[in-house]
Amino acid sequence: MSIIESHPTIDDAYPTRKASEAALLYRQDPVVHGGAADGPIDGATLDSYEANGFLSVEELLAPEEVEDFRAELRRLSSDPQVLADERTVTERGSDEVRSIFEVHKISEVFAGLVRDPRVVGRARQILGSDVYVHQSRVNYKPGFTGKDFYWHSDFETWHAEDGMPRMRAVSISIALTENFVHNGGLMIMPGSHKTFVACVGETPDDHYKESLRGQEIGTPDPNSLSILADKHGIELFTGPAGSATMFDCNCMHGSNGNITPFPRSNVFIVFNSVENTCVEPFSAPAPRPSFIGARDFTPVGADTSAEGTAGA
Repeated sequence: MSIIESHPTIDDAYPTRKASEAALLYRQDPVVHGGAADGPIDGATLDSYEANGFLSVEELLAPEEVEDFRAELRRLSSDPQVLADERTVTERGSDEVRSIFEVHKISEVFAGLVRDPRVVGRARQILGSDVYVHQSRVNYKPGFTGKDFYWHSDFETWHAEDGMPRMRAVSISIALTENFVHNGGLMIMPGSHKTFVACVGETPDDHYKESLRGQEIGTPDPNSLSILADKHGIELFTGPAGSATMFDCNCMHGSNGNITPFPRSNVFIVFNSVENTCVEPFSAPAPRPSFIGARDFTPVGADTSAEGTAGA
């Protein structure tokens, strides 16, 4: 399979789930929109992010802050109201909590994290604009039973099912437990964010109900994955609780299941540019529920100079 040039139209710059064969398309959008003077990320790190599609922060949160967030994780996973909420997703074949979506609206503790300048300031800098939360969630991945997240580009789903027009969003994954090489850590193909994998398969009605537990439609084909892996390799992220990884919306990434006794829990926040707000889905019958793909585009609006630490 060769990489082919995609030709943007007024309607769909990244067509996917519309053809009978997969295709690899060139990225048409910038990766970094801001400069070193616009936030806490230095110029060399921004250059690395542009080339690889991700950056790491060794200690974004202090140990005492991590403990506060872990206590909130435990509270959420034992709250009967939260467990009964449609925003809580359980693992396939069990009642173990897999993810809790829209966590910044469920929990004031995590709402504080979204507003924290160490988090939103980096997102604004990369995207070069005000930002809003397209999605937030906590992922539990418990010991022994935590299932995998298969290889995917988030943008493919957000474009196809949420109507995100262009690649101008960034995700941050903050570790709330230690990430080892053996407990299902995040894997990314460095540089894969510059290639869009157009997937096959029509999006069914209410696809999100199955895809949140295990995605099949919108996942890349083995041939495309092999091409990207051969070209870019695979990097596995490890690090202590409190460390973070930020990555471009089109990075090819995934994680293995966790059969160790050690849980791998993280909080995951997606910031989208206010200049890239979602429209109607490009390849789905209807938008996913707003707790998965926000339709409220209000910027994260606090004055970062006046904000305190995470969870404040």
